[in-house]
Amino acid sequence: MSAAAQTTPLTRGLGPVARSGGVAPKDVQISFEFFPPKSEKMEQTLWDSIQKLETLCPDFVSVTYGAGGSTRERTHRTVVRMAKETNLLPAAHLTCVGSPVAEIEEIARDYWENGVRHIVALRGDPPEGIGERYSPTPGGYAHSNDLVAGLKSIADFEISVSAYPERHPESSGWGAEIDNLKRKVDAGATRAITQFFYEPDTYMRYLDRVRDAGIDIPIVPGLMLQPNFKGLKRMSDMCGVKVPDWYAGLFEGLEDDADTRQLLTASLASELSAELLDRGVRQFHLYTLNRAELPLVVSRVLGVKAARA
Repeated sequence: MSAAAQTTPLTRGLGPVARSGGVAPKDVQISFEFFPPKSEKMEQTLWDSIQKLETLCPDFVSVTYGAGGSTRERTHRTVVRMAKETNLLPAAHLTCVGSPVAEIEEIARDYWENGVRHIVALRGDPPEGIGERYSPTPGGYAHSNDLVAGLKSIADFEISVSAYPERHPESSGWGAEIDNLKRKVDAGATRAITQFFYEPDTYMRYLDRVRDAGIDIPIVPGLMLQPNFKGLKRMSDMCGVKVPDWYAGLFEGLEDDADTRQLLTASLASELSAELLDRGVRQFHLYTLNRAELPLVVSRVLGVKAARA
């Protein structure tokens, strides 16, 4: 084996793009997810990150949403500011929870008038939290496919929806899971973004199920960039995502070592994204947690580099 072809333990899983220092296929697309800041300091962190990640020319960026009150208002303010002050294409999250149909329609029209053309349409979690029984908001959209159809009746939005490689926590089985996704597609969804996962086979098996059902929209893998393992485990448990024993073992004893956790997360996320790239995946959605460091690393592994300084 030539020196150029040799790999080390740090690069063996990173795929040909990362190992060679070359460029990714021209059709690779990345997108980023942010959440609305809760304080002035968090807002500064968010906009510093946006400024850095904007140079990568992502396909779009999304901003999460909580039903009602200040969370919704912060989402709206963040999305509109992105639309007006950056070259990014922002996608606003909207959920069925907590708002009647007329209120959601008003929000959607306001987004359209402010130049926002992309909505991430979600059912949303019960107000009491994940795991509690979901009940539709009185006078509101009952399910995400209803929301998708309602949004498409207002304007010609591009609409992304959620997908679950390990099934939604409330799902009764794979048949119901795939049927639910199909209803959203039939209502007008043009893209699905997955819940995060830990191993490439989890995503590839799910993609096979979706394609076998005749669903042909892009199924974009969502990659979580959370170096706080305690928080990641809590999130995984709530969402029904299985944490592999090998993954948990890597973080054991690092509770007070933030620097090592950051480096380890960068390595694991890079390896996962590169393995997916090797298997033909060309679109990636990165859950940034409003930080730029890890998304910049993963994007570089995928061959996506800044277009300008």
